[in-house]
Amino acid sequence: MIQEFTGRVVEELRRASAVRPAAAPAQVSAATLSGYEGPLLLGHRGARPTRRLGRPSNGVVPPENTLPCLEYALSHGVDGFEFDVRLTSDDRLVLCHDARIGGRNVSKSTHASLCSRQNRFPCLEEALTAFAARAYLNIEVKVGGAEEAIARALRECPPKRGFLVSSFLPDVLVRLHQNDSSLPLGYVCDHAANLPLWRELPIQVVLPHYKLMTKELVDDVHRHGLQVFTWTVNREADMLQLCEWGIDGVISDDPGLLCRTLRPLDSSGKKAKSAAHPS
Repeated sequence: MIQEFTGRVVEELRRASAVRPAAAPAQVSAATLSGYEGPLLLGHRGARPTRRLGRPSNGVVPPENTLPCLEYALSHGVDGFEFDVRLTSDDRLVLCHDARIGGRNVSKSTHASLCSRQNRFPCLEEALTAFAARAYLNIEVKVGGAEEAIARALRECPPKRGFLVSSFLPDVLVRLHQNDSSLPLGYVCDHAANLPLWRELPIQVVLPHYKLMTKELVDDVHRHGLQVFTWTVNREADMLQLCEWGIDGVISDDPGLLCRTLRPLDSSGKKAKSAAHPS
């Protein structure tokens, strides 16, 4: 099955002459954003409660994929965040992870119908306006059909501190590349059988689930001139191990824990070297 799927995607790439660009967009590092030498630190959907992991959340976490939640993540020290984008029936790019909200199918509902006084789902344009100048943005595309609108939104409000358009869906990545070959793209993967497809896609970043991570994978991706981010990393030991392996980006539900672990403060209150990168 994976061979058939891979072959279909690769053939589409070849027909469209959509090979990986010879000059990929400049890679963004934590040093570029903050002067700190280490991986990019990103909040997952902004942030999510971590009580299930055996420790209380640091304060009240706003609902995921909302502007207050993205702001919450930044306030805890991360370089930026990942958030999800879906397309509504009236062609709005709404920040939303699940295909259904309150019993409504997002793709068959208008943006206004999804929102209520208690829950308002922002659109991509609002997130870009609020954070394009302040944060690294990992925009995960959950569905096909939104490629042209996403490229247009990014042209109209280009992020100033780095960004990535990522997806689990190879066909979406191919179409994004065909629409705008300058877009930095990332392949998200949580199944080992699908992971080899990263070699065939027009991407700059590979984003495996942390349980798929090995030092060998990091080295292999780097040999191909790409970066590797991983998700969702919520334990200190895993964060430190990944940092030792040379990971380029770490995505966590707990932005506070992520920064305390990999960017602790020294006695003067400045960002110190991570325990994984001693002086």
